[in-house]
Amino acid sequence: MLKDQDRIFTNLYGMHERSLAGARARGHWDGTAAIIGKGRDWIIDEMKASGLRGRGGAGFPTGLKWSFMPKESDGRPAYLVINADESEPGTCKDREIMRHDPHTLIEGALIASFAMGAHAAYIYIRGEYVREREALQAAIDEAYDAGLLGRNAAKSGWDFDLYLTHGAGAYICGEETAMLESLEGKKGMPRMKPPFPAGAGLYGCPTTVNNVESIAVVPTILRRGGDWFASFGRPNNAGTKLFAISGHVNNPCVVEEEMSIPFKELIDRHCGGIRGGWDNLKAVIPGGSSVPLLPGKIMEEDAIMDFDWLREQRSGLGTAAVIVMDKSVDVIAAIWRLSKFYKHESCGQCTPCREGTGWMMRVMERLVTGDAEIEEIDMLWDVTRQVEGHTICALGDAAAWPIQGLIRHFRDEIEERIRARKAGSRVAAQ
Repeated sequence: MLKDQDRIFTNLYGMHERSLAGARARGHWDGTAAIIGKGRDWIIDEMKASGLRGRGGAGFPTGLKWSFMPKESDGRPAYLVINADESEPGTCKDREIMRHDPHTLIEGALIASFAMGAHAAYIYIRGEYVREREALQAAIDEAYDAGLLGRNAAKSGWDFDLYLTHGAGAYICGEETAMLESLEGKKGMPRMKPPFPAGAGLYGCPTTVNNVESIAVVPTILRRGGDWFASFGRPNNAGTKLFAISGHVNNPCVVEEEMSIPFKELIDRHCGGIRGGWDNLKAVIPGGSSVPLLPGKIMEEDAIMDFDWLREQRSGLGTAAVIVMDKSVDVIAAIWRLSKFYKHESCGQCTPCREGTGWMMRVMERLVTGDAEIEEIDMLWDVTRQVEGHTICALGDAAAWPIQGLIRHFRDEIEERIRARKAGSRVAAQ
């Protein structure tokens, strides 16, 4: 269990002042100039040593990602873009950072931008996050007034500007290259890679896109040392992590815990257990709606909440948005609802995704009522495999994986419903 003194987000629930004075009282903006004074290479090496992997879903090592940025400028400016789009259903962790602890993000943006040679950073915030934007903008204004941003930011000798951009509520703009398109004022549609953003990103300049949580933990890691952060969790799954737990638990919550915590411990300690007891657990989506669900039995017995264990189970940690479903849930209808979401949010650029998401949703609709043939289950599986991995961005995968998880673990329930429907039709006909 994570001790209180090891928590990075000390105002996650808004119990204290979110102002600059409050943040400073909790240890933020402490010795920022000294950290920057140690140089780019030291910061990147320390981030690599910390083992921090991206907190936005993909889990790519953060220090390694930063090191892809050009060491010497070729005349083009460099940019950091912070992904605050957080549109993955079930995910609500970054909003707590921006609402209650915004200075962790602002200080992190300064240090990370310096490490990548960027004099400007953009925070792209989700369209629906109106109050979060207001809180974040107020904190940015405060930081400018205090000389922590702008010319000679925090007396570090580095000039740095931070801009906040409000999206319009499109899921696809959470994908890094679609976000860059949107920031440039174009329609949010993913770009082909290569070139990767580190080579040609925002306005064709070297750019790194990082998640809010990935950036907000940076100052604390550098103050306390990469080894300190690496001491939590299993190897290759280091650090502390925000878990957003929703659904059929007694106390849904967002909580900071160490990586690799057993699922049962996470739920019992912070959520007061499963609604109706552990015997009532049916399924869990462990990392936001785009990762495949896992049956309750697997999750209860030996689930470990980290990237590698969940990948071994053919699911993923994703954003660590844990959606818990008890036995009252019609799991087929739940996955149909996610199919409907991905169909609605597809940008339509790639044919497999544009056509496949609608096709999969319509088959799922018939599976919910049982008006289908049993052979169609295999046909649906084949279509998910044709969509998965055949699109520019991962939205195709996100649409396919929930359905794959359903068929993998609850096929008998789908077949049973089709048979029951057929039997009912026969009885009605007689």
